[in-house]
Order: sequence, then structure tokens, then C-alpha cells
Amino acid sequence: MNSRKKASYSQKTWSLAFSKQPPRILIVDVTLPFWRHICSNVCEALANFFSLACSLAGPCRLPLLSMYMVHNQHECLLPFLQVKGNFPRLHSCVTELRLMPKEGCIRQTPEVFKHAIEDSVLQYKQYMCHVSAGGSINSCSVEITLLTSQPGKQIVKQLKEGLQDTDLVSLRKLQVVHLSNTSTHPLMDMNWSPPILSGEVEDTDVSSILGSEIELQTLENDEQTLESFFKAWLHDNNSDREHLHLLLPPALQDGRHSSTCLKCDIQERLLSPSLLQEATDFTLRTERIGNIYQSNKGYLLRQSVTQLRIIKAVKLEGVCESVFFGLPVVIRPTNCWQLDWEELELNQQNFHALAYIMKMQDWLLLARCDTQGMVQSWNGPVYTYYILQPSTSLTLLMKPIAVRELILPCHLPVVDQDPPEHILSKIQPNRQNQNRVKATVAPLQSAGKSFRPVVNVNSSYNLIASSDDDDLFNGL
Repeated sequence: MNSRKKASYSQKTWSLAFSKQPPRILIVDVTLPFWRHICSNVCEALANFFSLACSLAGPCRLPLLSMYMVHNQHECLLPFLQVKGNFPRLHSCVTELRLMPKEGCIRQTPEVFKHAIEDSVLQYKQYMCHVSAGGSINSCSVEITLLTSQPGKQIVKQLKEGLQDTDLVSLRKLQVVHLSNTSTHPLMDMNWSPPILSGEVEDTDVSSILGSEIELQTLENDEQTLESFFKAWLHDNNSDREHLHLLLPPALQDGRHSSTCLKCDIQERLLSPSLLQEATDFTLRTERIGNIYQSNKGYLLRQSVTQLRIIKAVKLEGVCESVFFGLPVVIRPTNCWQLDWEELELNQQNFHALAYIMKMQDWLLLARCDTQGMVQSWNGPVYTYYILQPSTSLTLLMKPIAVRELILPCHLPVVDQDPPEHILSKIQPNRQNQNRVKATVAPLQSAGKSFRPVVNVNSSYNLIASSDDDDLFNGL
């Protein structure tokens, strides 16, 4: 497959993956005195999210956005606008929110939220009438999010009563997000997992009046939780078909061999660093370390030594595997000939002691790249972080770990009940398949068929590796 075909295939795959992203309307409640408690966190989270969403390469994950604010009346801050590449305009909306009064008290009319939603839905219908001929919007419905710190149940009841005669056919989902003011949890300086978002309705009385159109969600009032909530908009919303088929080996069931296909959906855990503007800095510096053997002379002499500053020790079970990305590299004591023998020997002993302690204590080390001459972003130097993992040999494995900007929200509920017995017997490998379970993985026996075949110019055939996959995996 040549590069042009690869590019067209990649573009087609991306466009299909994010072809059903809905336009969104964000309504921010700035009513006093409630706005005073949430202003800082809401504005910071929006600024960070807009900075990320506007600069993401690849497919359009958030095609259109409109913003309203509500106090004693509703006001449109931003008519529908394409998000990608429009950070200055979106940032000006955040600035307007910051400038709203934070002291005093405003008497709010009960129907102000109803009018804001009706006006936003009308704006969406008018916008769609103008762009329908071009066919640039694949989604025919809009999602509205109302952000407030007022009691959520009360607002939901008002909306349910006020909107019962309103035409909401073009509305996919109306979400009321209540920000709790009781949070006392301090922000962590390096929290690799976004806080779990509480999307459960608080009691059965509210559940009975919500219906299928209004959803109540309660979030903690902190910047990181809000940022994770907005990042959920970047997930793929296309549910037209399943994403992945997991084919299990044939098992003996009722006297015959039957295969089981598990149909799955794929959810991104991290954003690819290559999608960011600072891709050269977020993309693994270990690739730069691994490519030090360049053909040009004098490269090693000009290359600055990468410095990793150890920040903290972490228990082995304290790091989630899903936040690793990129290419790992092996770290070993140096054999640089420019160092004298005593320094080499002492360095090896120190390295051995560190690896030994990490292994005995089940520790991992969190490190930050402090290489001199780092490229500056608009907000200062771009840092990358790594986890160092010990081994039984005199080496450490260095794996890059995602930073806050890359992490997407991922709620993983725990299932307390065991599967039914008849399903377990179907999925459980029988005795014949259990004999094929191996203790280790042998990747050298799993060929990806990416080697270029050897072409014999004197004959009419190519020498290509065997395609018998069963032979390849006999050692697994």
C-alpha cells in the first residue's frame, strides 16, 4: 500500500469514526450569589478545554458550539461557531464570563432557563436551515448542557413543567449539571486519573419526572472534574455499529465445536500526542533518545544529555496501565568511554542499588524530563513524564505516561455479580484449550508480515515467509 493510499484510507477511517458528533449548546448560570462559588473553576476548565479542542488535529470531534449565560435574563455569548481553529473567539467568551459580577444577589425569574433553552433550540433550527444545503453537519440533533450551582432538582422540575409544550424534536439530550459547593478535596499536583463523574440521579422522585429528555448530573466543584466533563465531548458518539469483534477459540459445547464472537465498542483512553500542536514535545522523547545513532557526523557531540528528574516513588499497583503510551526504552548503566574507570564502577553500583531497592519495595519511579533547551509553548515549557520500572536484570524500563491534557474521561463501573453458569461454561476454555495456555508471550514467533519480501530477479517468484498462522502461535 503506497503512501497516497495509506493517507486516503486513514482519512476515511477517521471520518467514519467521528461522523456523528452532535453540535452542542452550553448554558452557564451566572446568577448571584451562586456564581461566586463556581466562577473560577468553570472559567479555568473552559479555557483549558477550548485550548485543547481548538488545536486538535485529525477529525472534528466538536463540530459546532454555541454559548449562553443566564442571570435575570438569558444572553447569547456565542452563536454557533466551528470550534477548530477559533480559540480567540471562544476565549473571549470565557473572558466575558470572568467579568460577570461575583458579589450581590439577583432575583431570578423561574422561566429564565426555559427561555434560554427555547431560544437556543430556535437558533439551532435556523442555523440548520442555512447549512442544510451544504450538508456539512452529519448530526440532525443538538445536545444542550445547563451548568449551574443552584439546586438541580428544582431546576429540572421547572424545565419539565415549562418545556412540556415546546417542540424538542431537534434536541437529542438536555443535561442539567449541578456543581456541588461542598467539595473540600484539595487538587492533586499530579492526578493521573480524572475524577469519577457522578451521573446518577439522586433519588427516585426526580427520576420519575425526568423522562427521557432531561438528565440530571452532579459534579464536584473543582477545575479538574469540570475539565474531565468537557473532555467527554471529544469521545466518538457514533453508535451506528459495533467497533470490534473479539473472536474466541472454538470450544466444545453440547458435543460440537462452537465459536463465540464478542461484539465490542472502543473508547479512547488518551488523546494521541500527535494531535496536539506541541506534538514534537509531547511525542515521546525516548524516540529522540533511541535515534541517537544518526548517520551525520558529530551528532552525538551536539546532542544535549536528556535529564529525567525523579519526582516521587509510586507503589507498583498505583499506576493504571491505560495511561502509558508511546515507545518504551531500556535504561542501563552507561559504558561511555569518556568517563574514568572509578566513575563508571561507582555509577554501576549506584544504579544497581536503585534497581534493587525498587524491586524489593515494589516501587515505580515517576520522573519528569528536564532537558535543557526545551521548546516553549504559549504557557511555558512543555514537560513530559515517565515511569521507571525495575527488572531482575541490571536495567530499568522507561515508559512515557500521559499528562493531564491527553487524558480523556473513562468511567469503569465495577460488576459485583458473577456471570450465569451456562455462560461461564460456554466461555471457559475446555481441557483441550487449557493445554494451549502458556506462561509467557513469545513475540518473536508472531510475525506481522511487514518485512519486504526478497525478490529474485532471475526467476518469476518471490520468497515470502510462510502464512501459516497456527505455526506462528504454537509457542504462545
